Amino acid sequence: MRQAHTVEQVRAAEAELLARLPEGALMQRAAAGLAYAVLDLLGSAYGRRVRLLVGSGDNGGDALYAGALLARRGCAVEAVLLSETPHAAGLAALRAAGGVVCPTTRPGASSGTRGDAGDRGVRPDVVVDGIVGIGGRPGLRPDAVAALDGLDGVPVVAVDVPSGVDVDSGELAGPHVTADLTVTFGTHKVAHLADPAAAACGAVHLVDLGLDLPAPALEALQPDDVAALLPRPAPDAQKYSRGVVGLRAGSATYPGAALLCAGGAATGLCGMVRYVGDETVARQVREAHPEIVGEGRVQAWVVGPGGGEQAGEALSAALADGVPLVVDADALQHVDGPLGVPAVLTPHAGELARMLDVERDEVEEAPLAHVSRAAEQYDAVVLLKGRHTLVATPDGRVRATTTGVPWLATAGAGDVLSGLVGALLAAGLTPYDAASVGSWLHGAAATVASSGGPVVAGQVAGAVAAVVRALPDVRH
Repeated sequence: MRQAHTVEQVRAAEAELLARLPEGALMQRAAAGLAYAVLDLLGSAYGRRVRLLVGSGDNGGDALYAGALLARRGCAVEAVLLSETPHAAGLAALRAAGGVVCPTTRPGASSGTRGDAGDRGVRPDVVVDGIVGIGGRPGLRPDAVAALDGLDGVPVVAVDVPSGVDVDSGELAGPHVTADLTVTFGTHKVAHLADPAAAACGAVHLVDLGLDLPAPALEALQPDDVAALLPRPAPDAQKYSRGVVGLRAGSATYPGAALLCAGGAATGLCGMVRYVGDETVARQVREAHPEIVGEGRVQAWVVGPGGGEQAGEALSAALADGVPLVVDADALQHVDGPLGVPAVLTPHAGELARMLDVERDEVEEAPLAHVSRAAEQYDAVVLLKGRHTLVATPDGRVRATTTGVPWLATAGAGDVLSGLVGALLAAGLTPYDAASVGSWLHGAAATVASSGGPVVAGQVAGAVAAVVRALPDVRH
């Protein structure tokens, strides 16, 4: 499980570890991990130019000590100091290793006050962002913005988090660094997993510091976790014991939604799929999926994809069975409070905005806050679809999905997802696990189906079996 913690949690864990280590040992570990990540990015050391953007505090110290290591390996390292109080020992180490300090960009400062021998006119091969640490406020000061000016196209490595993002919320407020690589220490932070800040992190590399951490604020499933959670048939399994999911999806206006939802449900993750709805649509569903049968007892319902004007009636009929259900698309318009049964609600940003009576851009600017609020308000698991899909529970747990490709932003993909989640719900997973495992499989299947190119929704369902086959064997 990839776990993300808040600044407060990290600070407490670091303090406990620092009490047991020699002074400076933790920073040296972090700096070494940072330096070797930069070297991996560069591919070589000798003669490569590295520019450090250095603020105050430990984050700047990490950058300076890493710069010293890089200088000893043959890099030409220059530091731009963006604070009157840089980490003194780190600065001394950089200078001792042959690194130099460039003229400052602080407004009103003369170029000679901080200059050793740096030449800011030469573009570096990489920029190390050590401007603001995890305790900093969102946004950047003008001098930091000026230091970044003219560096478009130069790879940026962020120290811990891209400077300027809100670490604990994943939100953005004003100017911020957009990194190609973020090297973080001890644990992931919320901003690494929650958009929009996560999109500014680039690839994230974790340097283990040996921290003793509490329960995470946010987590992301990995292949081992999915393999452990995925329902697998027992040796004596039969179709009913593996779970039956019912679909109330599609309409004469939107028959394709029913077909795509059926495709997601009929991926073999549960024992049987039933379809109930418009008879013309039902015939199309059975022609495409002859294994799908008609009305009968189910362990879970999927309601809403393409339901049109009949979505409200379909939701009422499904609720009458008292079994868990997935509520998607048109049926979400008929949810005005807790449903009284275990449920997964699967809105996109616009639908969640309507459910919370806010503007869509408010949801997009703060998805973590809004999905958590919705889960509590509706007493249900809420799956907010997006680049990093978020799955939240009423009691405050949240998972982020980091699988998937941009090509997955295509019509009908959500219909396939609802079918997948419904099948897992019928197979016995809790709503939280069904939503997060289903979302992970959905993204991974899109990656396989895409192979780097365009993908349509129906291809996603077809790739689920290949993803499941490739999962690690975690059985004991």
